[in-house]
Parts: sequence; structure tokens; C-alpha cells
Amino acid sequence: MTQEYPISEAACEFRFIHASGPGGQHVNKTSTAVELRVAVNLLGLPPGPAQRLRDQQRNRINRQGQIVIQADQHRSQLKNRKAALERLQRMIQQALPVPKKRIATKPTKAARRRRLDNKRQRGQTKSARRKPTLD
Repeated sequence: MTQEYPISEAACEFRFIHASGPGGQHVNKTSTAVELRVAVNLLGLPPGPAQRLRDQQRNRINRQGQIVIQADQHRSQLKNRKAALERLQRMIQQALPVPKKRIATKPTKAARRRRLDNKRQRGQTKSARRKPTLD
């Protein structure tokens, strides 16, 4: 199991807005949906993971450099707040590991030969299906 990265409450800005969905008349009176805004540079991430987080979540980041997360699955403000923080935590966990470098490899001589032999065989099969010429 991965350990959680500590998220500073001071870096988080919560806004509570009206939610759509279930709740009847109650949904029109209360602001249960949560909009979490957190600046990436205030998260205290090292430069590598911070850049990976920006790259991975570029569609969620606004011009001020804040990640914007909306949570409105629950009818409770507290549960939605917790869900938004969990989503942010998952995003950070995805950005923490350093991706493996891809080492470019070349196909072996035998593999190239097999590929060309298969191409040649396929071409012969297709040419055998053609109508014979009158030459």
C-alpha cells in the first residue's frame, strides 16, 4: 500500500456550491457540493513530481496554477470535502513515482529476416489469387 502524502490545509481553498442530483427540495437550499482549489506550488512537492502532476492534470489546472476538483457525489458537505481530498491524494500518488526510461532496442537480424520472409510469402499468396494473364 502506498503511503499518503501530507496535504496542507492552508494550501487548500474550499468553496461550497449548490449540487445537482438527488436531494429533493433540500438540494435547492443547501450548498453541499465542494469545489477544491489548491495551488500546485503550495503542495510542497519536489520539482519532479510537481511537474508530473502539472503534466498529468493539465486539463484541471487553471491559469492561476490551481488544480480544481469538484465533488458532489454525496448529500453531505463533509463527505464531499473528504471525497475531493481523496481525489487530490490519488492524483499526487500517481505523480510521485518516477517513470521508467524506455530503452530503444533494435529487432534482431533473425526477426528482420522472418518479417521479410512472411511479407514475401504473403505477397506470393496474394499474387496466386489473381486471375491468370493471357501472355
